[in-house]
Amino acid sequence: MSKRSEKTIVDIAEELNLSVSTVSRALNDNPNISIRTKEKVKKMARKMGYRPNALAAGLRSSKSKTIGLIVPRISMFFPAAISTIIQNKLQEYGYNLIICQSNDSYEQEIALVNTLYSARVDGLVVSTTLYTTDFSHFDVFRDNNIPLVFFDRVPKDYGVKVIKGDDQLGGYLATSHLIERGCRDIVHISGPLSSNLYVERVAGYKKALKQHSLPVRKDRLFYQELSRDHAWQTCEKIFAGKPYPDGIFASNDTTAITIMEYCRKINIRIPEDLKIVGYSNDPRTEIITPAISSVDQYPAMMGERVVAALMDMINATTPSTGFSQEIIPIQLIARESSAGQMKTKGKKK
Repeated sequence: MSKRSEKTIVDIAEELNLSVSTVSRALNDNPNISIRTKEKVKKMARKMGYRPNALAAGLRSSKSKTIGLIVPRISMFFPAAISTIIQNKLQEYGYNLIICQSNDSYEQEIALVNTLYSARVDGLVVSTTLYTTDFSHFDVFRDNNIPLVFFDRVPKDYGVKVIKGDDQLGGYLATSHLIERGCRDIVHISGPLSSNLYVERVAGYKKALKQHSLPVRKDRLFYQELSRDHAWQTCEKIFAGKPYPDGIFASNDTTAITIMEYCRKINIRIPEDLKIVGYSNDPRTEIITPAISSVDQYPAMMGERVVAALMDMINATTPSTGFSQEIIPIQLIARESSAGQMKTKGKKK
C-alpha cells in the first residue's frame, strides 16, 4: 500500500530552521527547551505526520510486520473470540499482533492509538469504546494511509473500512422470536445509545413490536453498561412490582444469565413464567440450565473478514479512501429459555 514518505526529525529541523538536536530535545520534553519551542516543534511534527521511532534505528525494515488491535475488554466473549481469530489469521501472513484493551475508556483509547502509532504498526484494527463519538484521534492513521479497520463497534460517518454484524436484524429476530413464543410484555435491556450496536438492536426491538401491533413502552426499555451488577440492579427495578414482563431481550449474554439467576432467587420459572433471549452466543448460554436462547454473531467469520480487508489494504498499490461497510450475518439460536407457549397468555397473533 502506498504511503507518504516517513518524516524524520531532520525534516522537522529543516522546516523550522532549527538544529536537529533542538528538535529532538523538544520532542522529548527536555526542560532546557522553552515551552514555545516545544509547542512549535510538536505542532510541525503532527502536521508532517512524524512518528517517533520506538525501536533502535537500523534494527527494523520499512515494515514492522506488526498490527495493532484495540478492543473494549478482552474478558468479554466476543472480543476475546475475535482477537484469537485475528491473531491466528495474521500469523498465516507473517504478521504479529499487539492486543490492547481500552476498558471502555475514551481517554485510554486515545492513548493506545498514539502508542500504537509511535510503535509504527503496519495497520490498526479497532472495536471502539461505548462512548466514542469523536474519532479524530484516528486521523493520524487515516491521513497517513496506514490501514485502519473498525469492527463490531464502529463509526457511522468516518471515512474508513467498517465490518459489523447485522445488529438491527438481530434485535428484530430476538424480539420476534419472543412474540412468536407467546410473549406480549417484552422488556429490552440495552447498552448505551452512544454505541452503534445498541442503537441498531433497539431499532430492531421496536420494529418487531410495531409489526405485531404491540406498544413500545419507555418503562420497558433500559439503557446501561451491560455488566452483571447493572443487570442485577435492573432486575430489582423490573420485578419491584407486578405485572411482571413475560419476555426479556437482553443485549448481551452476561445480562441474560444474570436475569436467570435473579429469577431463580424470586421463584420466577423460566421459560414457563418468563422467556429470555440474549446476544452473542457466549458458550455459557449453552451449558447453563435452562440453556439460553441467543443471537450468534459469527466471530470467526468477522475475524477472518477483518484480516482479509487489512491485507488487501496493506498490499494495495494505491491507498483506499472513503467509507466502505461489510455486514456479517447473524443467526438466532433458540434454546430452552424461550421454549414453548406461555401458559397464561392467549394465542399468538
